[in-house]
Amino acid sequence: MKTFVSSISGKTFPITSKVLGSTLRTSIFDLVKEDFPEFSKESLIASSELDGYKEKYISTILKNELGKLTRLDQLVIESMNNNQMISASIDQEEVADSFGERIADRVAGFGGSWTFILSFLGFLVCWIVLNMYWLSNKGFDPYPFILLNLLLSCIAALQAPVIMMSQNRQEDKDRKRAQNDYMVNLKAELEIRTLHEKIDHLLIHKEQELIEMQQFQLDIIKDLINKIDKLERSNNGK
Repeated sequence: MKTFVSSISGKTFPITSKVLGSTLRTSIFDLVKEDFPEFSKESLIASSELDGYKEKYISTILKNELGKLTRLDQLVIESMNNNQMISASIDQEEVADSFGERIADRVAGFGGSWTFILSFLGFLVCWIVLNMYWLSNKGFDPYPFILLNLLLSCIAALQAPVIMMSQNRQEDKDRKRAQNDYMVNLKAELEIRTLHEKIDHLLIHKEQELIEMQQFQLDIIKDLINKIDKLERSNNGK
């Protein structure tokens, strides 16, 4: 297998990971130049070494604009360097819901539905009719329905914290979605910015190649003209 030697570390890498200094964008090239002043356009660097400078470049951008890198910003940088989707890193952090949390969600979902309201109204009507008319107000809970009031108070006391528990979990889910949206938007913005820099670098690089090619063609034309002049002079001399 063909290999090459990196100009910055002196280590040997496969030839497939070779990157020429002249192909680097100016921003990345300047970062490498800061650590290795002898690095030039003709120097070689491995793609694995280049990834570290890409991460440093993105971190520098975020620090200049945000002032401080958060955990979310660091996740975005890591996902860009590893070519990993943001949603994949989020899914790895998700924790399975416990039995109590699932029960709280179901209770809150049922308590906020028309099924609960209508069924509870039906229960109240049946309770009142049973005690006042069927049992002639001499049943287990005669008017003013003290047992029913106690039962309603107990249900309200238990239902309120369960619903609050579910709401807290929903707020936590909304916060995670907002964080996910922030990271996706941030990664998209950084990717677009680096893409613009790559395009600008390619355009400049191609323009330089065209100029060098035109200069080479001009030199060839000049040589041909000089040769033709020499041939004409030699023919005229004869």
